[in-house]
Amino acid sequence: MSERSKIHPSYKSGCRVTNWPSYDRSLAQRGSLTVWFSPEAIKAWTPKQCGLRGGQRRYSDVAVQTALHLRLLLGLPWRQTEGLLQSLAKLVGLDLEVPDHTTLSRRSRDLASCRLRSGSTQSIYLIVDASGLKVFGQGEWAVAKYGRRFPGTGWRKLHLAVDDRGSIVAADLTDHDVADASVFAKLLSRTEGKVVRLTADGAYDRREVYEAAGRRGAYVVVPPQRGAVLSRDAVQEMRNWHIKRIAAVGRARWRQEEGQHRQARVENTFYRYKRLFGPCLRARNSEAQRAEVMTACSMLNRMTSLGTPVSRKLAA
Repeated sequence: MSERSKIHPSYKSGCRVTNWPSYDRSLAQRGSLTVWFSPEAIKAWTPKQCGLRGGQRRYSDVAVQTALHLRLLLGLPWRQTEGLLQSLAKLVGLDLEVPDHTTLSRRSRDLASCRLRSGSTQSIYLIVDASGLKVFGQGEWAVAKYGRRFPGTGWRKLHLAVDDRGSIVAADLTDHDVADASVFAKLLSRTEGKVVRLTADGAYDRREVYEAAGRRGAYVVVPPQRGAVLSRDAVQEMRNWHIKRIAAVGRARWRQEEGQHRQARVENTFYRYKRLFGPCLRARNSEAQRAEVMTACSMLNRMTSLGTPVSRKLAA
């Protein structure tokens, strides 16, 4: 028997979370403000002198990365981030020199992109999608009023590849007019482990996607466009099978058989990203925007590692 939802009496619950106590504790941990400086971070705070002529760097990438984490997590401008970091060092009792906000803004462009790692390097069920992030600027009002875009306005596109647990295994940031399928090969090359299955939406119904996935031995679940015809290309053999199956049982039944509903995993990841860090990119420089996105994805993975819900489907 299906159970009534506790949220609304007229709704029926399709699933039940079986690890609610531990998941509830993990959600509380995500809001913890406990901050500590590890001995490794303190030691690496001031960079070693390179011995060359000219001015030497006073702050390491560790100091700038720490400030960027606080800025994204709390939604602060660089000046307030500088003040927060100074107060934290003072409260902990450390004699650390904190970078000023100008240095933080400039050095954030040069940060090396952190490499995202999945929780497992074994078999991966890969799910990919893309979504837009607004760039800071005068916005839609200026476009509607003057009929043109100004420098710094518009959108950039965030491409994500997640596994079946919701952990981000690869990410990339491109201009808004870059096709989703053209970035897939780059995402796949950054994915560690064996990719056994790929799920994506109709925007990835392209030959290059089947080619890249075929080289990794992945089974592709991408809905063909409506009215798609069979191809003689051997690379698209899986696509031909999907077209025949959809013609036989219908698109809804095909989605259920192939598990295409797992696309919701990556869509939920985009929702979490925009809910925690906002729908806009705070940085204005393209390199700084890339560092911001990769840092935010790394923070999302850290939150996911604290605990995720485990649910079971209820009988109809």
